[in-house]
Amino acid sequence: MQRWIKMPLAVLVWILVITGCGGNGGGVASGRGSGGEKVLTIANTIDNITFDVHDHGNTQVESIHVNLFDYLVKKDGSDPKKKLPGLAVSWERTNELTWRFKLREGVKFHNGDPFTAADVKFTLERAARDPSLIDYSSYNIIDRVDVIDDFTVDIITKEPDPILLSRLSRISSGILPAAYFQEKGVEGFNSAPVGTGPYKFVQWIKDDRVELVKNTDYYGGEPKWDRVVFRTIPEATTRISELLTGSVDIAVIIPPGDIQRVKDSGKTYYTELESARVQSLLVRQTPGTVTADPRIREAIELAIDKRALVDNVLGGAGVPTQQAVGPGILGFNPDLFDTNLYDPERAKQLLAEAGYPDGVDLTLSSPASTKEVAEAIAAYLAEANFKVDLEILEQTQYKQKDNSNTFKELALQGKGNSMFEAPLPLEIFRSDNAKGQTDYSNPEVDELLRQAAVNLNDEEREKQYQRVQEILAEDRPRIFLYQNKFNYGVNNRIEFTPRPDEMFYVEDITLKE
Repeated sequence: MQRWIKMPLAVLVWILVITGCGGNGGGVASGRGSGGEKVLTIANTIDNITFDVHDHGNTQVESIHVNLFDYLVKKDGSDPKKKLPGLAVSWERTNELTWRFKLREGVKFHNGDPFTAADVKFTLERAARDPSLIDYSSYNIIDRVDVIDDFTVDIITKEPDPILLSRLSRISSGILPAAYFQEKGVEGFNSAPVGTGPYKFVQWIKDDRVELVKNTDYYGGEPKWDRVVFRTIPEATTRISELLTGSVDIAVIIPPGDIQRVKDSGKTYYTELESARVQSLLVRQTPGTVTADPRIREAIELAIDKRALVDNVLGGAGVPTQQAVGPGILGFNPDLFDTNLYDPERAKQLLAEAGYPDGVDLTLSSPASTKEVAEAIAAYLAEANFKVDLEILEQTQYKQKDNSNTFKELALQGKGNSMFEAPLPLEIFRSDNAKGQTDYSNPEVDELLRQAAVNLNDEEREKQYQRVQEILAEDRPRIFLYQNKFNYGVNNRIEFTPRPDEMFYVEDITLKE
């Protein structure tokens, strides 16, 4: 744990030193392996967590899984609101509670089992009925799945669900092989996962890599890559070094200080795209904590210069915001976007009004991947008379604290939105979901979210979500900082277009001949 002392902000704002260090780490040469084998190597910042699609909520993990497991419907790469056929070839709403799906015939799982309606029933009912699973809250609106025949299912919801198609196009809707999963159990499935996707599992070396090979029986035709390797390289200097030396083909999250190196290397190029990910500070409101006082929460937000944070630390790769929902998602509130409330003198006044004229102690926890952002925030807070203990945690430690809800006053968190719908980032603010985490409770928010969740009128639903975000901006159970731009460094031999959902659909990535 580190304690910040007060010093000029300019000294504290992150300056990335280019070291040029980092080894090969066992990477495969870009584009082609031995014997002309087509190999794609992608460097992520975190390791795979599990192959149980229902028991994680991580975007980088999903970006691996989408190549193993198919969804009933897929999001269009350029317009996520548009839905395309996947394992379902067509669908229709037959009444307010029921959708009927016609399934693709002739599909096989990687172990040879045929894909049928029984697998859809098993997958979705498991996600909807087991509250111990991380993604349960996103699926428990599903009452049951009725098998009409081997290639027709009815999905019946407990209440009208305006976003069912979006639920079926992300994370927990990767269809599992019912018989195989039940035979192997979670542990056995994790060691030998099976899906219907274009690539099959080879090995998972924890904290190092996941390796896949092409599924020659894939219903969509023979995949274009022979082998795909997702490497875990959390250290930015190592990740960039391996990109520049050709050991990886695509590297995520290029630090601002390395962007020009990637552009100028002659071997790589740089690309970025606005994502649906929003960075925020989780703020505990548990009675007895200093952040239970709304004046303290307001002072925290006023102390942070979000625009300077984006410009100086992120190199412009973001947009300041006061909301959880970004442009293009129903519920986006334009009045809360591209705003900056920075006013450190007013922040000091609020601390004095709250009874802390000489400052107040806070603990700010952050994963190591956002260390530089956390350091800059701590420096801003120090200038406004906060005394900040900065806790930088490795990913595993951070996730343990997150899952056990043991953060103290503040935690820096980035939340993606692979659903591209407002409920995914907003439902966490319902009183029953916030209990034990932020302990936030607002009856008006609860009622608005309840109404919007079952409202099939998009115009009304949008106004409900916009009002929720106005209340959250005032109550600050999270202090929203900025909407991320997600960026990548890419080998010149690779044709790659980023997606707003941050997925790596390997079949959309091409080796230039």
